[in-house]
Amino acid sequence: MQSVKNIAEVISQFRCDAAIDSLEAYGSGHINDTYFIKNISERGSDYLLQRINHQIFKDVAQLTENMIMVTCHLKQKLMDSGDGDPEKEVMTLIPAESGKYYYKDSQGDYWRMCYFLKNTRSYDLVETEKQAFEGGKAFGRFQAMLSDMTPGVIHEVIPDFHNIEKRLEQLNEAIREDRLGRLTTVEAELETVRKYAASMRYFQEPAQQQILPRRVIHNDTKFNNVLLNEHDEAQCVIDLDTVMDGYVAFDFGDAIRTIINTAEEDEADLSKIQLNLPLFNAYTQGYFKTAASFITDAEVQSLIKGVLLLPYMQAVRFLTDHINGDQYFKVRFGGHNLQRTRAQLQLLKLLDANSDLLQTVIAREMAYQRQHNV
Repeated sequence: MQSVKNIAEVISQFRCDAAIDSLEAYGSGHINDTYFIKNISERGSDYLLQRINHQIFKDVAQLTENMIMVTCHLKQKLMDSGDGDPEKEVMTLIPAESGKYYYKDSQGDYWRMCYFLKNTRSYDLVETEKQAFEGGKAFGRFQAMLSDMTPGVIHEVIPDFHNIEKRLEQLNEAIREDRLGRLTTVEAELETVRKYAASMRYFQEPAQQQILPRRVIHNDTKFNNVLLNEHDEAQCVIDLDTVMDGYVAFDFGDAIRTIINTAEEDEADLSKIQLNLPLFNAYTQGYFKTAASFITDAEVQSLIKGVLLLPYMQAVRFLTDHINGDQYFKVRFGGHNLQRTRAQLQLLKLLDANSDLLQTVIAREMAYQRQHNV
């Protein structure tokens, strides 16, 4: 953790009334460093301060511009509809003294600050069907409110983020270099990756690209990127670093990846990884309750492809990072990325074996919402 002195200096560069009562690391993100700042004054706001990983997000100005465009769009939507509270349901960035919404310190690190939404919480592992339903509602609503935002206006801060062709190229490059001699320990994982590779190119097929609309999407819909209130009702979608153009199936698939799994994404005991079908049903119900108004038939058909692609892609990314020496994702111990890889591949196998059942649920819930609410 950064020293309190250093962080106090950073905080002084933002236009806020933060008087530090306590400071602690916050969240379980793999990329940025996040700190919760509790204000001395009970009436004062609490804050989240983040050090942006500029090795990954190389253009912090573009990253920030994306976040401002999206949050302003969401807040305007809520104000126009009169349905919700923009200050509680959309994250709010705090400007620095320079007028920018980030600050670069003397060590070359980039920081941003936002208000902490009190009486909210997030879950790394979904515990109830209500939570899953609310998560589906939140991400569906997020997509719906951005569905009229023109593709192309958002900067591509991580090129080819969900392009599986590029991810496999990066894996093959890591294999060729084998910097740390780890290939001999990952033969079984590589065999599984190669087995599924051809079927994972769905979104790169020209026929699909012609009928699937590109939209502004979240691109990182882990369940812990939804804040729920004290009643476990969805309040705010957070972590907007990866908001870029893409396909709605990417968001649906990544959310299912974290919701349907009965274990953590890095579970070492693969026997603990099972499919929680009631949670899948609940999430899908919630998702279509808010997304049915804009989603096309082609997109509905593509959702199951996203459900299979995202754990596969995450496994490829974890495996690439393991071979490269753990340079991208934070790790807590040696072999952590390999353990994550194995868990994601096990989840993929289960999803693949049950894909017909999952597709039936998707079709059923979409039909229900169109019949009753659209």
